Amino acid sequence: MSLPPPDHRPAATSSGRTRSFPGSGLAKGLAVTLRTMTRKSVTAQYPDVQPDLPPRTRGVIGLFEENCTVCMLCARECPDWCIYIDSHKETMPPAAPGGRERSRNVLDRFAIDFALCMYCGICIEVCPFDALFWSPEFEYAETDIRDLTHERDKLREWMWTVPEPPALDPAAEEPKEIAAAQKAADKLAAQQAAAAAAPPPADNATDTTGEGT
Repeated sequence: MSLPPPDHRPAATSSGRTRSFPGSGLAKGLAVTLRTMTRKSVTAQYPDVQPDLPPRTRGVIGLFEENCTVCMLCARECPDWCIYIDSHKETMPPAAPGGRERSRNVLDRFAIDFALCMYCGICIEVCPFDALFWSPEFEYAETDIRDLTHERDKLREWMWTVPEPPALDPAAEEPKEIAAAQKAADKLAAQQAAAAAAPPPADNATDTTGEGT
């Protein structure tokens, strides 16, 4: 009668756990260390090497001052109250003779305290006139926390670093506004073509019946 082959598996303890050889954990750790030492380093030497930022990076907020109407919506919706806006009203002369004068808001100050800002992006989302944008700039550290309140001149500088919006998906559905405008333009063109193709009205000035002689 032949004996069964010896079992080379580690012996199990009474609690069901497998006993390991002394020093096996150390050997596994050294093996991982050796594998890591032979790999090429991927450390980027910042600031000599600038990081490759994703397109939707939330760095700072840029201001496009020409679009701002001082509606104060961004300052009211900011949960941190870190947006400071000052303005005054100016009277504009009438656009045409006999018209009435109009008043408009003129922006005097637009500042953001980035020591309080939590980069939620609510101000950018609620702006109805596209005056605020995300800029990928992130190197704006200061030695004094009071210097983190940046005025509109600095916000305008960051505006020129805002990346262009991504291209539209060619397979996307056409916006309803464009479709409605195209439909109205086609209808107007059809009416103009029909009016141009219609015969001119007949001249009824000549009496051809002989009546009245």
